[in-house]
Amino acid sequence: MFNWILLLIALGIILLGATVFTNGLEWFGKKMKLSDGAVGSIFAAIGTALPETLVPIVAIMFGTAEAGHKIGVGAIIGAPFMLGTLAFFISGLAVIWNRKKRDDYPVMRVDTIVMRRDMEYFMILYAIAIAASFLSGHPVIKTFIALSLVLVYGGYVLKTLRGGGEPEAHEIEESEIDPCFFAPKSHDPQMSIIGFQVLSSLLLIVWGSYIFVEKVQIISVQMGISPFILAMIIAPIATELPEKFNSVIWINKGKDTLAIGNVTGAMVFQGSIITAIGIMMTDWHLNAAALLTVALTFGSVGLAYVQIRWKKHLTPGTLLVGGAFYFIFLVLIFMGKI
Repeated sequence: MFNWILLLIALGIILLGATVFTNGLEWFGKKMKLSDGAVGSIFAAIGTALPETLVPIVAIMFGTAEAGHKIGVGAIIGAPFMLGTLAFFISGLAVIWNRKKRDDYPVMRVDTIVMRRDMEYFMILYAIAIAASFLSGHPVIKTFIALSLVLVYGGYVLKTLRGGGEPEAHEIEESEIDPCFFAPKSHDPQMSIIGFQVLSSLLLIVWGSYIFVEKVQIISVQMGISPFILAMIIAPIATELPEKFNSVIWINKGKDTLAIGNVTGAMVFQGSIITAIGIMMTDWHLNAAALLTVALTFGSVGLAYVQIRWKKHLTPGTLLVGGAFYFIFLVLIFMGKI
């Protein structure tokens, strides 16, 4: 029981750090006069994905050789799966909940160019990362793949910051973000304060991640559950899903590009930078459970992509399907099929 309490405390520390970090990045985007697409797909996405980035790094570096790697890989694979299924589902529910405010319902107010670009980058990069798991005997090729993923993500960031073809890009408004936590009374906080806030939040996230990894190792042994499965379920939901409720707030304000871009942008980050870390720092061997979640992730994201590509719009019903994919996975887990 004591370990569970410490695990919850660790998650609280991580979430606090993630909230402070995301707020700092949003204010950075505001100060730099960046567009909705850039803020949603890059800064908010990286901010909310950061805890899920540090958890596997801490697990691999400070966990035991076997359990640490399992926790790391589980967290890495679980993040895109949660985003492409559960986060999509919640976003779809938010649109349906606010349907009376929308004259154009069920068509969502997303910039399809931004969404299509994010999904294409994710599916291509993630597919390459997964393919690397079958090249365990070729470290040179795996290293090349990992470096390529990082470089391509850098290109994606530059393209997004330059506008990436957004026909109606506009700057994020001050009303869309909370006051700067380290300067709550200032309407124009200094960049040095924003930078100090970001660095301070990083320390919180690293500290919480260290405690989290330690307790997951202990609890998995006590419960007889694979640390891979435990990390794949707990880590993404606990570290990313609460922050993805930012998307619900943005949808309520009619800012669908920010909302969905927050999810798809995080998926691009998770499918490239985080998987590159896994490829470089672990044996990157994916078991049947991992490959199942990969297939379900591609299924959910693929449906949304097909609608955007063919219909030139996105509807909440398509996003709701993601919930069904996530439910299938949970049923198989509790039935002991994987």
